[in-house]
Amino acid sequence: MKTLLITFILVISTSVQAQDQKTYQLNAQESIINWRGTYSFLFSEHTGTVHFKEGTLIAEKGNIKGGDFTIDMTTITNEDYKKGVGAVKHLRSDDFFNVTKHTEAQLGITKVEYYANENRHKISADLTIKGITKSIEFWADVDGTAKTLMTKFKIDRVRWGITHNSKTRDHAISDAIEFDVHLQF
Repeated sequence: MKTLLITFILVISTSVQAQDQKTYQLNAQESIINWRGTYSFLFSEHTGTVHFKEGTLIAEKGNIKGGDFTIDMTTITNEDYKKGVGAVKHLRSDDFFNVTKHTEAQLGITKVEYYANENRHKISADLTIKGITKSIEFWADVDGTAKTLMTKFKIDRVRWGITHNSKTRDHAISDAIEFDVHLQF
């Protein structure tokens, strides 16, 4: 009888916890990553976008607990290329993202700290680009009513093997890539 009672309590407890957890599906059509790369010694930049393939965000009792996102690297664009002067083929080459071999990038949330007084989330995640996974941290603003998550952060491209370097110092590409991310659920 005692074993039956313990089993019943565990089943009820698991059921209640499952009801408190909710999974939100990413609206990939309405979500976007805007990126920006700059030169080290020139006042010049390149900007563009890349789109998500899919993603989920997990919340428990209204707080983000995790999530996984797949980025479709074949969608990477460069604003200059749209105007007929940029080098999107170069971005897709082995010098940068090697899109032929690595068609997707991944981001998996590993830890979330919620700061109620600021209504902000500090998110730790594993970011995989070109098959290389590194940990990153960023701050996110979440709007539960609009079902959005927005963040801005930078990465050091060299950590992910994105190592194209210009031979001319004055035209050297900065190691930092900036991301402005808008997620819609």
